[in-house]
Formats: sequence, structure tokens, C-alpha cells
Amino acid sequence: MKNIKKLTLLHSNDMHGDFLAEQVDENLVGGVSLLSGYISKVRQEEENVIYCIAGDMFRGSIIDSEYQGLSTIQIMNMLAPDIVTLGNHEVDYGIAHLLFLEKCAEFPIVNANLHIKTNNTRLFEPYKIIEVGGMKILFIGILTEMVLNDCKKDDLIGTFITVEEAAREVGKICNAYNALDIDFTVLLTHIGFEEDKKLAALLDPALGVDVIIGGHSHTFLEEPAIVNGIPIVQAGTGTDQIGRFDIMIDTDENKIDSFTWKPVPINEKTCPRDLAMEDIIKNYKDVTDAKYGRILTKFTRELSNPSRYMETEVGNLLTDILQDSLGVDIFLLGSGSIRTKKLGPIVTKGDLMETFPYDDEAILTYWTGRQLKHGIMRMLRDEAFFGEHTEFYQVSSGLSIEYDMLTHSFLKFDFKGEPVTDDRIFTVGLQEYHFRNLVDSFDLKIEEIDENHKHRAIATSCAQVLEEILIQGQHQDAKIEGRLNLHLTEEAKQALAERGR
Repeated sequence: MKNIKKLTLLHSNDMHGDFLAEQVDENLVGGVSLLSGYISKVRQEEENVIYCIAGDMFRGSIIDSEYQGLSTIQIMNMLAPDIVTLGNHEVDYGIAHLLFLEKCAEFPIVNANLHIKTNNTRLFEPYKIIEVGGMKILFIGILTEMVLNDCKKDDLIGTFITVEEAAREVGKICNAYNALDIDFTVLLTHIGFEEDKKLAALLDPALGVDVIIGGHSHTFLEEPAIVNGIPIVQAGTGTDQIGRFDIMIDTDENKIDSFTWKPVPINEKTCPRDLAMEDIIKNYKDVTDAKYGRILTKFTRELSNPSRYMETEVGNLLTDILQDSLGVDIFLLGSGSIRTKKLGPIVTKGDLMETFPYDDEAILTYWTGRQLKHGIMRMLRDEAFFGEHTEFYQVSSGLSIEYDMLTHSFLKFDFKGEPVTDDRIFTVGLQEYHFRNLVDSFDLKIEEIDENHKHRAIATSCAQVLEEILIQGQHQDAKIEGRLNLHLTEEAKQALAERGR
């Protein structure tokens, strides 16, 4: 007779400082108070419950930015996850600060492959075995190349780059600890949904990996993807939902006997409020409201930013401000830098910080027309529209690009009404983060563009430029102009629609 035990596995990812509930159709949705209430409710109803977070607790809110993640750690301590893995935004405030925040955390943080290059010493514990209901559950944390984007200034910090290397590292850990009679193995990853599927396909079934709980690509699923017999899940982004596994584990065979999984909406109809959590949030919010409630400007209307993979009104406004203020031909603004779906019509300092929380330098670079077309072609590669978490850019006025995905060709590539010639030199402004990642984003090397003219910093803070210019003008507006006219396949449109839900 089988020895079957039940495990309830709750999971979040890419919370990005989404602490506050929002009013949607007269109902409160999301926020850590309701999320905490749901987790506590499940812990009371079920015997064996584990709650885990698959990276990116940080960034995206004023509360997080103002306290550089320390507020987030305190809030997460009250949320009391059993296990957390790192996301790429965990290193936004620097590796040294992250190690300080880890000391403040009252929960374990695992990562198997972030290390010091000189001696390969891991910066975090690679795994954690949690015992619950007489079962031993092994959690392994994996983060691949995206973390390097924020660590490139630090030559001593590295990570294993590819999913193949990650698979080998998982194999080492599973081989070393399966002898401890592990009943169930969970990979907590922050590499994106498509990379999770590649990783699952590489894993030898003998290693005993049972599920992959992922993050980074903000993928909302109705049901798990099954690859190589391994269910792969994510729970979108923010705190509007949580993923829930109810798993029957065969502890004799150390494998899944059966399971159900579903995304659970977090709202006031289904989740009780955590009043103690609300008190903590209110304390932080009162401070940030007093500091950041100052009104900067008023737009003619609310501007939208529905997707990072398209031209948006907010993107056009911000790129044009940076282009005009810094005097460059073109400004390419990372779409991922814009963290909210809308802005205005009243814009406070806090609104601007939530929309654009990054404080990079602005770097002046020089590109030929050929390099510009090559870089934009790289940005528009198919992977950008099918679930991989690639960089995408908002472009400033003057550029008019028409791209056909079916033929992978430009139907139009103009600047100020004239076709871009290969030998023309353009001044191009970039945020420092994206300048450091020219190869990943544009398939160009710094040395290549420096051959045209050496780059230099032209502003110490893009955020300060935006704030100063917004203060100076009222009734600003921005419209979709066809700067990026993308002819996508129906499959790509559907994929983008699913990612945006």
C-alpha cells in the first residue's frame, strides 16, 4: 500500500514592492495584507503548508526605493515565507547591500550559482531542506545570466551563465543530497518561463526534480506547463494572485502521486485582511506620502503604458524629454524602466518615482546607421514576443520604424522623414545600465561604437532630468505616433496578449 502524504505549496514571484491593495470595480484587489490573510487562512486549513517566493521582492514602489529594500525585508518578515530565492532586482542596491539585507531577513534565501569568481565561493546557501509532516522537501535556487546585468561593474561577482550550466549545478546538489531520503525536490528559479522549459528538458529524471516554480518573465498561467514530466508554474507579477499546488506525495517512491495547481486571485471577497500588516504598511506610506506627495505637473489626460513590448504614450513622453533635454539625436529608453501601466493626469514626485524608479547616468554614444538598424533588429527578435524576458526600448521622436515579423525585415527605417543610411553617425543616449549591456540588448560591443567617437556621461541622473522638465511645463501630452509600427504574426499577438493578462 502506498504511503501518501499531502503537501500544499503556495508561491509568489516578481512582487516588486506591490504592497498596497488597489480598488478595482469597488473591490480591493492584491496587496500584502490580503495576501498575508490568504496564506494564514491556508495554514489554518491545511496541515503541511510551505510558502515560497521565486525572486524579485524588490523594486517597483516608493516604499521599497525610499528604504532601499529594508522596508521590503521587514514586510516580508511579517509575510513569513518559508523559503525565498534571488531575482535580478535583488541586486539593484548592490551586492554588499543585498548581503546586509539577507542578515535582516528572518527567512532563508537560497541561490546555487551566484559566486565570487576568485575562489568560486557561493554568496548564499545553495539549497534548503524543509521538514514538514514527516517529509523532507529540498529547495534549490537558480538564477542565470540576467543577474550579471547589474553586476558587470563588479568583476569579482559571477554566476553560471547558461541553463546547461544551471542543469549541471542542479545535478550536483540533487546527487549529493538525495541520499538523505529527500521526499520532494523543488527548483525555485528566476530565469523566465521559456528558460524554465529548457532547463526542465535538460534534467535527468533520475535527479528527482518534481516541480519548477519560476519567475522573471511575469508569466500568468491557467495551468502548469509539463516538460520532461516536470510541472512548471509562475504566478504572474505583483500580489494580485498567488499560485497554489495541492500535491499528494508518494513518500515510498519519493515522487508525485497526483497534484492540482491553480492561480488564486487575491481580493477582499476571498481573503481576510491582516490588520497588523496594514499598520506596518501605513507607517511606511505616511512617511513616503509626506515626502513624495508634492505635485510636479498636470497632463492633459492620463497617459498609458500597457506593455513593455510596444510603443507607449508614457514611453514617448519620457524619451522625448531626455532627447530634448540632453540634445541627442535619439534616446533609447529601456521599457523595463517604466514600472507602471499609467501616469497622470496629476503627477506627484511619488508617481514619477513609482513609474521610473531608476537613477542611472545618461551616456552619450555614437552609432552608425548600420549599427542602429542592427541593434533595433536585435531588439525585435522573435524571442521578445514569445515569453523570453528580453530587453525592449522606447524610442524618441524622429525615428519611424516599420518591421515585418514574417520576413524579419524593415519595411521602413526613417529618421526625421529620411531613410537612415548605413554610414550616417547618430548621437544616441542610453541609461548607464543599458549601455553596460550593449551586447545583450543590441548585439553591439562598446568598442565598436567607440570607434565612431568615444562615449561619455552627459547627466548623472536620468530621473532628475525627467523631474526638472516635468516641473517646468503643465498640460503635457503624448500620443502613439507609429514610431514602432510592428507587423506581428497572429501567434506573437496571442503570446503578448497572454503575457499582458
